[in-house]
Amino acid sequence: MLHLIVCLGVLSISFSAVFVRLAAVSPVTATFYRAAYAAPVLVVIWLIERSEDRRGTRERWLAIGSGVILAVDLALWHESIALVGAGLGTVIANVQVVFVAVAAWLLFGERLTWGRVVLIAVVLGGVALTSGLAQHDAYGSSPVAGAVIGVIAGFSYAAFLLVYREANSTPGPRSGPLMDCTLGMVAGAVACAVFDRHFTFTPGRAAHLWLLLLAIGSQVIGWLLIGRALPELPAIETSILLLGQPIFAVMWGLLFFDERLSVLQWAGSAIVLAGVATLSIQAMPPRN
Repeated sequence: MLHLIVCLGVLSISFSAVFVRLAAVSPVTATFYRAAYAAPVLVVIWLIERSEDRRGTRERWLAIGSGVILAVDLALWHESIALVGAGLGTVIANVQVVFVAVAAWLLFGERLTWGRVVLIAVVLGGVALTSGLAQHDAYGSSPVAGAVIGVIAGFSYAAFLLVYREANSTPGPRSGPLMDCTLGMVAGAVACAVFDRHFTFTPGRAAHLWLLLLAIGSQVIGWLLIGRALPELPAIETSILLLGQPIFAVMWGLLFFDERLSVLQWAGSAIVLAGVATLSIQAMPPRN
């Protein structure tokens, strides 16, 4: 049952890039409304479960801070989607695993083996291939820039995961940390708006519909389902299940937007996903 819950959550968040493309708004506008529409729903859910929330002030501020970081990540990711497509944009963002591995080495003293170093190099090589290497058949309006921005988004996403994980150290309903994180996203998006000359509080009606679906489907339903099941599943299983997001995203990009990648981009996507999966598995502690 838990595996089904995670799969449904992963399926929900895999549509994020689709809704962003369909909304056709600026990167920060999409980030702002993803949070703004989700926040009231999460507040209501949290109020129902409030009595079970045992978090302290430090964890709540960490969750809010993680939301500010996530706003930066999403703004960058949305820009990469515009430049290189929904599928590739999602695949490239998963290089966050590389940055998490490096952070674990630098911040927590975890051993960085030569095998992991080689895998990191392979993943980064795969990212280079996803850019199309400036070949004429590469998909995207600006695939090289999209790949670079996607990697920076992956770095931001890794920072978000490290902070958000710390904010979830106390057992309790997942709606609490997600609500605080989403409120932080609203603040972060407003701060980022000054760097987005196309930001608007008044997108069109059609855009509002897609942004509402983005907020409810991905930010609320998707992450509540994943947050509910992940603590109860072995880490190795959850890492593999979460790789379904970029795989689904590539499929949606092909089906909905006819995102026909070049041979180099397909090869790069496969290398990135395989490398990320291997790094995730190696990073897991052995089970007793």
